[in-house]
Amino acid sequence: MIEKEVFFIELSENSKLEERVAATRKIISFMKFENYISKKDKVAIKLHVGEKNNTTHISPEVIKTIVDVVKNIGGHPFLTETSTLYHGSRSNAIEHLSLAFEHGFTFEKTGAPFIMADGLLGNTEMEVSIPGILFKKVNIAREIMMTDSLVLISHPTGHLVTGMAGAIKNLGMGFASRKGKLKQHSSVKPFIKSKNCNFCGQCFKYCPADAIIEKDKKAFIITEKCIGCGECLTVCNYDAVKYNWGKESAELQKSMAEYALGAIIQKRQKCIYLNVLANMTKLCDCMDVNQKRIINDIGILGSDDPVALDQATLD
Repeated sequence: MIEKEVFFIELSENSKLEERVAATRKIISFMKFENYISKKDKVAIKLHVGEKNNTTHISPEVIKTIVDVVKNIGGHPFLTETSTLYHGSRSNAIEHLSLAFEHGFTFEKTGAPFIMADGLLGNTEMEVSIPGILFKKVNIAREIMMTDSLVLISHPTGHLVTGMAGAIKNLGMGFASRKGKLKQHSSVKPFIKSKNCNFCGQCFKYCPADAIIEKDKKAFIITEKCIGCGECLTVCNYDAVKYNWGKESAELQKSMAEYALGAIIQKRQKCIYLNVLANMTKLCDCMDVNQKRIINDIGILGSDDPVALDQATLD
């Protein structure tokens, strides 16, 4: 195995925002962002804005530190995210951006615009070829494939299925289109929970495979025709579309790693990764609750290799 360099700036056990901002600025200076970002590069800064009631996500002030450095190099930074597969406050671009602004990720506070990488409904994508074991092609949010450079800033936490949510999850799940997220998560095709269906017809309209029919005045999905694209989940406003999320954890993690490769495969030498080990909680920032940290703050890690970074985080 080739050893990769990981930078580390220590934080106090109960660090304040000012300390995290200063530590971010310091680690950026050591990592020499100018080696990865060129003048006029379109630079995606991938973050997680936190679910509705989450307060432990990375703050806009830390993000601004990265924006300022990219601008000083001459790059054109923008903040970016993708919509979630599950229903919540971030399941489409309108609600996701509204929540991001509520949490302070505005142009005024960060100095950069916010652009959703996967479009209005999470289905703006590109199919990317990879030398994978599980996948030979992956579905990645289109706008990330159009950028020149990437700065990925992640907030490691525990996770219900993957054990830890870090840089690899932020890449693999975070940059997958809705179809890509579904391919990673789901072991079976969707089905309709009839008691929730009010037969509004939206899923009929948007199903690209004509796999949805009427049955007893309810929507019904023909499994043999379904292509697993997730469009019905996107447009259903009544939580009637269901999936079996029981995919075994190891398989999900392998899928996520292959999708992470797909997200960066065209610009592997133009990517930088930061993990902020502060306010770390049992569950990820996708949870709609105000969580308490479960361990003391440790520091900020940086690398140009997401595997080395997550390994250092675990260490």
